[in-house]
Amino acid sequence: MQHPLGERVRFGGIQGTTLIDFPDRLATALFTTGCNLRCPYCHNWRLVINHEGPCLSGNHAIRFLESRRRFVDSVVITGGEPTIQEGLVSFIQELDKRGFKTKLDTNGFFPDILEKCLPFLDYVALDVKTSLERYKLLGASDITGLQRTIALLKRGDVDYEFRNTTVPTIVDEQSIVEMGELVRGARRFIFQQFVPGDTLDKTLNLKPYSKKIIFQFVDIMTQYVADVKMRI
Repeated sequence: MQHPLGERVRFGGIQGTTLIDFPDRLATALFTTGCNLRCPYCHNWRLVINHEGPCLSGNHAIRFLESRRRFVDSVVITGGEPTIQEGLVSFIQELDKRGFKTKLDTNGFFPDILEKCLPFLDYVALDVKTSLERYKLLGASDITGLQRTIALLKRGDVDYEFRNTTVPTIVDEQSIVEMGELVRGARRFIFQQFVPGDTLDKTLNLKPYSKKIIFQFVDIMTQYVADVKMRI
């Protein structure tokens, strides 16, 4: 018997096993289609821009997860941007009902949807991409949703991380200071290395920051957040 998810949540890809996307857990990653932002350094742009490949519905995704349950009992929902999916809340509720541990990756622009998901989530990763002023470089005109999401996670009980991809021209020392003020008192903050290559903006030929510079970013952020790490 099918659960009542129908076609209201659409996945454009599945990674059967991941060891790095859900802290301390072996997980399956589900990639939703579409996004409200247009980050020039995005590597998943094929899911974001006019996705024409095959899609899995929530029903199909649940059947896939159940077929692997004896190996993997945790799920990462990523994208694209999952919170633009109409059926996301129902899908996450279904995962919780079936006993799956669930992590959600989000850009934070839809706090009302996230708030409905939180009672059924085990972990949230929120992208804090740059200073508020520079979000216009990513296609955002209104950042109030992001600010609400940051506050929502900081005062809530669900475990979370804020994370940043250190993209030259998008992130520098001044923007790290401004991001620090934005997330002050957060549980943890993660810096990730930018990897050039197959990005949305084909002219984005940037040399990644050195580890030395990212260590400097870490030092700045530790003035605002006690637990700061690097994934590079």
